[in-house]
Amino acid sequence: MKFIKPVGIVFGTVLSLIILLWANSSLQPVSWYPDESAGLVGDFDKNNKLDSSSLILQNLGKGPEDIVLSNNGRLYTGFEDGRIISFKLENNTQSDVQLLTNTGGRPLGLKFNKAGDLIVADAEKGLLSVSKNGDVSVLTDSINGIKMKFVDHLDIADDGTIWFSDASQRFGHKQVVYDFVEVSATGRLLSYSPVTKKTQVHISNLFFGNGVALGPNDDFVLINETGKAQIHRLWLKGDKQGTTDIFIKNLPAMPDNLTFNGKDTFWIPLINLRDPLIDGLAQYPFIRKLAGGLPIAWLKPAQPYGFVIGVGLDGKVKSNLQGGNKLFAITSVIEYQDSLILGSLEMNNAAVYKINN
Repeated sequence: MKFIKPVGIVFGTVLSLIILLWANSSLQPVSWYPDESAGLVGDFDKNNKLDSSSLILQNLGKGPEDIVLSNNGRLYTGFEDGRIISFKLENNTQSDVQLLTNTGGRPLGLKFNKAGDLIVADAEKGLLSVSKNGDVSVLTDSINGIKMKFVDHLDIADDGTIWFSDASQRFGHKQVVYDFVEVSATGRLLSYSPVTKKTQVHISNLFFGNGVALGPNDDFVLINETGKAQIHRLWLKGDKQGTTDIFIKNLPAMPDNLTFNGKDTFWIPLINLRDPLIDGLAQYPFIRKLAGGLPIAWLKPAQPYGFVIGVGLDGKVKSNLQGGNKLFAITSVIEYQDSLILGSLEMNNAAVYKINN
């Protein structure tokens, strides 16, 4: 009897904790089956090439998530506090930093249209247009009367159509970790026509729909499915028009934004290595439900890492750039002169990597 009493106390404590976590969790997880990752081998052999990068925009703001080049040669980026700035870059040093505007939200993806307006995927405000003098207008922020939850990235077709992602319909950017625990699979690829003002859904049920990029001649559009470490392709022209397929799958890390260099390469920043905990608990929704009752600060992503790949039009890897000592949470890549400019969701700086290093 003396043994039974402490066992009962322990059992009661554990049961109370389980009940508390369950009651505090709003998650609705279901089982899923991730592809097994081979890790950093083959085309993804581990290396430290990115450690030679030079840091820029240091301490100007947190999270220069995307960086875009304007026709006048200035570069633009947005920060966590809503600011969008422009700057010049020469010899790996920024200068003439200017404030364009503050969206009042969280600017993520950026792209200039033909008129010179900056189109912004704002996680809180929707799809925005920012004029040259900083005036902000909302292009679209809802479908069928339902607000978008997490507008993330975009690209613009030659006809002006804006292709963009709504990463999750369950959680906003401040609760993004819950989407990866729940696996809501509510991400979408959307388009907005500046002519008709209509917003359409093209691909649904994505496990965090993220980076968007149009291919050569706008023949197809790609969208990253971050949670499943793969990239979908929607054909816009030709015999396959309207059909979808997988452009690249089973990456060893999670793809974030996506950029086409206009010639022969898609640059894919990989924000984190595949998380063994997310994959390992895929078929245990009960445990993931309990995790939703924990403080969000306790649910940290996998070990920070710097990772970028370049793939050809056939989806085959051409460039493999890694480094764990200087950069992490890389979310954007653009070619600039003889270098790559790298943005980050979490760092207080961006970086410049010389391509021929």
